Amino acid sequence: MAQRHPSLTETLRQRHAGLWEEMVTHPFVQGLGSGDLPLERFQRYFLQDFVFIRDLVKLVSLITAKAPDLDTARRLTRFLGDLLTGEETLFRDAFRDWGISETEYLNVEAAPVTRAFGDFMVRTAYQGSFPEALACLAVPEWTYLDWATRLARAGGVPENPVYRAWIEIHSNEGFTDFVTWLRERLDAAPMDEATRDRVGDVFLTCLRYEIQFWGGAGPAPT
Repeated sequence: MAQRHPSLTETLRQRHAGLWEEMVTHPFVQGLGSGDLPLERFQRYFLQDFVFIRDLVKLVSLITAKAPDLDTARRLTRFLGDLLTGEETLFRDAFRDWGISETEYLNVEAAPVTRAFGDFMVRTAYQGSFPEALACLAVPEWTYLDWATRLARAGGVPENPVYRAWIEIHSNEGFTDFVTWLRERLDAAPMDEATRDRVGDVFLTCLRYEIQFWGGAGPAPT
């Protein structure tokens, strides 16, 4: 029987296993799962993630524009719709419950890591190839699936309803299917050696930014 070779995404994860584990087992993640994460710290993160989602929307739109076929474009468009409805609604509902006004959360300034990560993703998607752009989406979504699935399997059910919802939205069957599709689509994308190297660079850069994002959410809301 022929030996199965690791896919591109498997290879990149194995290559950067230390950084990957640092991201998905970060103290922020552990506190989220146990419910011990201070609410103010989660609020800082959540406000920055709400800022970040604007660049994520741009990223998905640019990837869709570069999609090599209509099936790929349709799948990305469905994800974009989910992003703009379900996930954004969770943000707005949480801010309302916390007493954070619409004026405040719509005008939050991006922290340095939020701005740098968003700029990197959008610039890569605009200037780079389809595989490079797709890698910018695959890394954040795959890492979030991993940490959330680990928490869910370990029985992490924090009392805070927003914490629970944040774990659920990133570990449910629909999200799992989408991340699986992302990986398969990236693994199957035609690319020469130079493009493959650039995809590897994108993977590593996004992973580093993801680690920084846990701790770089900026000042607490006032």
